Amino acid sequence: MAADRLSPCDDALAPMPAGPLHWLRAGRLQVALAPDAGGRLAQIRFDGMDWLVGPDDGWPATIAWGCYPMVPWAGRLRGGHFDLDGTAHAVPVNFGGHAIHGTGFSRPWQMDVLDADQAEMSLALPEDDYWPFGGTATQSVHLEGDRLFLQLAVQAGKQAMPAVLGWHPWFRKPDRLVFEPDAMYPRDADGIATLPRIPPGPGPWDDCFVAGGEIALHRADQVVQLRADTDHWVVYDGAAHATCVEPQTGPPDAFTLAPRVLLPGQRLRLAFELAWRAGEGRAA
Repeated sequence: MAADRLSPCDDALAPMPAGPLHWLRAGRLQVALAPDAGGRLAQIRFDGMDWLVGPDDGWPATIAWGCYPMVPWAGRLRGGHFDLDGTAHAVPVNFGGHAIHGTGFSRPWQMDVLDADQAEMSLALPEDDYWPFGGTATQSVHLEGDRLFLQLAVQAGKQAMPAVLGWHPWFRKPDRLVFEPDAMYPRDADGIATLPRIPPGPGPWDDCFVAGGEIALHRADQVVQLRADTDHWVVYDGAAHATCVEPQTGPPDAFTLAPRVLLPGQRLRLAFELAWRAGEGRAA
């Protein structure tokens, strides 16, 4: 496949059917998995309240619903171009002239483990004009009490490869977002993150931040607190119906701004935890 051509599954704006859903349950927490739809979480339901924009909520584009893994890169790659060890590479653009969110969010994943409260999925990354390096992505989903634990990993195959990981949850619009970042990456005229980092500006945001404090969404009488083993977060809150709060192991266009290269067989991981509690005005 030429680097400027896409199959329907790789078009970020093409409709993405959910396919069969697999529900995990633990107490008040329920999660619907859609392995055929980019290995994403189609819905997160806590105590009867749906937290995600789902497949039937009116935003059917591949990029626009659920909570999907971003691998082997997260956010936009400028023009689909990057260099690795002095060699120029190009991958197909799939969103506004750029390559966005990797290959994992648009391809079916294999369900390797499916239990009542946990699941594991895997995806063999392509070794072609879309992504020339191969490799393997895995993710695990585990429900425990009022907490949801997600882990995403990518392992290089026989070739060294650049890698960035992320999760992209489309949360239904919260009443309040608690988020006080320390710094942000300014965006240029193309909407791409640049350096050097600057003090955070006012919203609405579609930006990457460095943040280490509390991150939480308040909605009705529930609060979900977000934690990850990274300090990079992308926040998009410009839509009236949703807010995205995305942990990433690096910024958008990281292959250029902050390249991380995995040697053959080396692995990169990202853990993401969502924990629910009662909001103001409700007893715990």
